Amino acid sequence: MKKTIKPVVVSVLAMSVLSACGSNAADNSANSGGNASSGEKVKVEFFQNKTEAKATFDKLVAKFNEANPNIVVTQVNPPDAETVLKTRAAKKDIPDVVGIGATDTYKTLSGSGLFEDFTGDPLAENIQPAYLQMLKDLTGSDELNGLPFSSNASGVIYNKAMFAEAGVTVPTTWDEFMAVAQKFKDSGKNAFYLTLKDSWTTLTPFNSLSTIIKGNDFFKERAAGTVTFADSFNEVAEKLLKLTEYGQKDIFGKGYNDGNTAFAKGESAMYLQGVWAIPEIVKANPSIELGVFPFPATNDAADNKVISGVDTLLTISKNTKHKEEAKKFVDFLLQPENVSLYINEQKAFPAVQGVTQDDPTMDGFKEAFTAGNLADFADHYIPSAMKVDTINQSFLQKKDIKAYLEQLDKEWDKVANRK
Repeated sequence: MKKTIKPVVVSVLAMSVLSACGSNAADNSANSGGNASSGEKVKVEFFQNKTEAKATFDKLVAKFNEANPNIVVTQVNPPDAETVLKTRAAKKDIPDVVGIGATDTYKTLSGSGLFEDFTGDPLAENIQPAYLQMLKDLTGSDELNGLPFSSNASGVIYNKAMFAEAGVTVPTTWDEFMAVAQKFKDSGKNAFYLTLKDSWTTLTPFNSLSTIIKGNDFFKERAAGTVTFADSFNEVAEKLLKLTEYGQKDIFGKGYNDGNTAFAKGESAMYLQGVWAIPEIVKANPSIELGVFPFPATNDAADNKVISGVDTLLTISKNTKHKEEAKKFVDFLLQPENVSLYINEQKAFPAVQGVTQDDPTMDGFKEAFTAGNLADFADHYIPSAMKVDTINQSFLQKKDIKAYLEQLDKEWDKVANRK
């Protein structure tokens, strides 16, 4: 979903969170309530960051509350949820249950000791191992501080009717991708509908290009100071810029919502977005026939993975007064029938074994999911304070590759030096 990759910045977070961890966080108001075993109603706060998933979680919360009359789960879903969560962490006010993406925010809060360690917990037994490993790779810790619930996928969404009319097939290499784009351009049609007014939308192609061409180990090496963007990211920059040649005229004048509607109306053949956009596209045009395919970033089709990461993980405050009730709610959410409800409504993929995404729109990604040909989002490994999305946006306006790569290095070092 789009909020997963939208950077959030809160100054002096690291010190304030560490300070919060040094004292007992058990006295927060979210953890007030009785004890279910005593017959009193226990109030459990479920804080989650996906605005578009609120209605789906409302259904699941209502179902749980009906089945557990002595527990009252309340969903909290504020705007700018990651900023709110960071601020609450600094005030020793961690919600009982948290739903969040596997982002830099999660990495920071997890590393500060705020969340339960689920290592060896039965709740983790049915989670797909690849997603458990993604969390450990992200945090660099042996602890498992979250339970992957759903995953998303990013690549290219395409209009099947426009492809058929143009007589083109799904490209599997970069050269084929550009040839398809050129064919649409030559016919007077937009290959892509770009929404660069919203800087975060630059991250979708950036993540695909970065992860597939360089691999996410690059960011670990950058953190160690053994590589630089200037020396390593030229191909990524060139290809990111190349995409803008095939968009509509006002690529910086349109945002995400504009793009969903325009693509639904057939104003481009392809859309560089993740599966989180599909519900909005279908809402705008219920009769559209969509397909998806992995972003072909290189000329080796085998290397062109589907970019997929933990879209929502579930975790519990280490200091909640209601750990038993919180775990009961998390266990409920992880049941296959509840995961199925969620992924079908949200057009997401399951992180729980034994659950499948059966929407035919997603068929173009299924082979990669079956084979495990997946890679995590690059921006999950980039400090959010860098604001890489706005750096990308500025680069695509100015078209200066050398300056772009130098700025990436400069901003990375600036953030690193604050720690």
